[in-house]
Order: sequence, then structure tokens, then C-alpha cells
Amino acid sequence: MSEQIYDVWWDNDKREAEMETAHQNGWKDTISLMKEKDLSAYSVLDFGCNRGGFLRTLYQEKPFKEGIGIDLGTESIQIAEERKQGLPLHYMTTGVPGKTGKTFDIGFCLSVIYLIEDLEDHAQKIKQVLNTGGAYYITYTELPKNKSFPYFKESIEGYSKLQVQSHTIDDIAFAFMQEGFQVEVQRKIPNGFISISGEQNGFRSIHDQLISQYEQTYLFRMTLPS
Repeated sequence: MSEQIYDVWWDNDKREAEMETAHQNGWKDTISLMKEKDLSAYSVLDFGCNRGGFLRTLYQEKPFKEGIGIDLGTESIQIAEERKQGLPLHYMTTGVPGKTGKTFDIGFCLSVIYLIEDLEDHAQKIKQVLNTGGAYYITYTELPKNKSFPYFKESIEGYSKLQVQSHTIDDIAFAFMQEGFQVEVQRKIPNGFISISGEQNGFRSIHDQLISQYEQTYLFRMTLPS
């Protein structure tokens, strides 16, 4: 992910507003799969937080001590701050976790790493702010192996300030392993029905969309050994 600051990462205000709603079920599925049950003493990082919805959802499910979300979109961060509703949350316009001046017990990078070009640099930056024994969760759909990937890439880049990367799950795992992280991964399967909306979701067919959700989506858990 580039360090260039922008208004919003997605030049489609309607779609930008719809993303939080679209991601709700996925966020809750991720939360249900976490190993950590009690976050009450935890400081939490959300990398690529957009409008801040994930941290609000996480706090409802597993209250934590403090949460910071970072994103390169100034307007998105402004909206996140407006919506935090007195929760112990803070949002910052940056792509560098170290600029928060904080360290974290747990972090999340949800549906974002496909936009990060330099995985090794990202792993290094997370290592600098994650406390020993801490965990970093990443969700990733390995769409380069999906028949609809060229269309998905074209669709996203038609509106986005950022380019879609062609990472494999091996690329992600090795980048963090090289920094000393213990890497765990599982296939992330939806809990419930999948909303079908055709090409606007970046897929040429319902089959490709289902393959992406049931066979190509993963949840990583990267931890720094104590």
C-alpha cells in the first residue's frame, strides 16, 4: 500500500458507503474464529480501517481496552471519528502503524492486504508495533487463482487509487515467517447465505463468486513468539 494520502481510496461514494454493510457478516465470522476470548486488557490495531466499522463491531462482540484504526483516506478517517460513539477508539490518517506511537496486543488487516504491494515491508512494520506474544489476523481471498480475477482487478482499479496485487497465500506466509512470526492459517468459510449481486461484486459468474468464498478465502493468524 502506498504512503500517499488521499480523500477516499474508492472513487464511488455509493459503493464506499455500502462496504461496511457488505463486510459485516465477514467481520463477525472472523471474530468468531479468533483464539482470543477476552480482549478486555488488549490494545487493538485495525490496519486499513476505512470508516471504522470493524472496531465498532469488534467492541460489541469482545470489548477491549483501546482501539486505533489507520487508513490513508482522510474523509474515511473523519467519518470513522464521527461514528465512534464514545467508544475507546481513535482513528488516524496514516499507512504506518508506528506513527500511532502505540504498541498493540492484537491487530487486524481485513480485506486489505490484496492492495499492499510490499509484503515484506508490511510484515516489518507490524513487527515493530506488535507486543511479544501478540497476534495479527489477516483475511485474504486468493483471487489470482479465480477465473474472474482479470475482471475483478479491472473493476477495482477502475475506481481505486490503489492497484490490485497478485499475491499467493505462500507470499503472505513467507513474508511474515521471514520476520520471525509463527504463521497459522485456516480456510475461512461463510456462516450463512451469500448475497448474489452479479458483476458489481467483481465476478463474471455466481460460480466464481462461490468458489472465491468457499475455496479461496483464508484467515491468517501471525504471532510473535514470547
